[in-house]
Amino acid sequence: ADSGYFSQANVEACAETEITPLIAPGRERHNRSWKDRFAAAPPEPDDPTPVQAMQYRLATPEGRKLYALRKQTPEPVFGIIKSVMGFRQFHLRGLQQVKGEWSLVTMAGNMKRMFALSQP
Repeated sequence: ADSGYFSQANVEACAETEITPLIAPGRERHNRSWKDRFAAAPPEPDDPTPVQAMQYRLATPEGRKLYALRKQTPEPVFGIIKSVMGFRQFHLRGLQQVKGEWSLVTMAGNMKRMFALSQP
């Protein structure tokens, strides 16, 4: 989850339901130095709280890999819809009309993607 969802209550709720949380505790700088990128993981805390355990997990190479998976699944799609297609807000009101508008936007995005994939 993005940093906007980080709270002790959310981390503890995940732990109670046996979900391993990977919630960014804050914004990270882009393009970290190579020393930071290849640094060893910090030592594991003794008897950690759920928040400390999650922060340690995010600091490990495995945790960073897992968190990085979010970049390859839905997030680029929303970036393309916002920046390339220029869709930043709904123009209609009401749930049914918004659903219809979103269907058109996603259909256009899917057609754009299919066209791009069909080109040699």
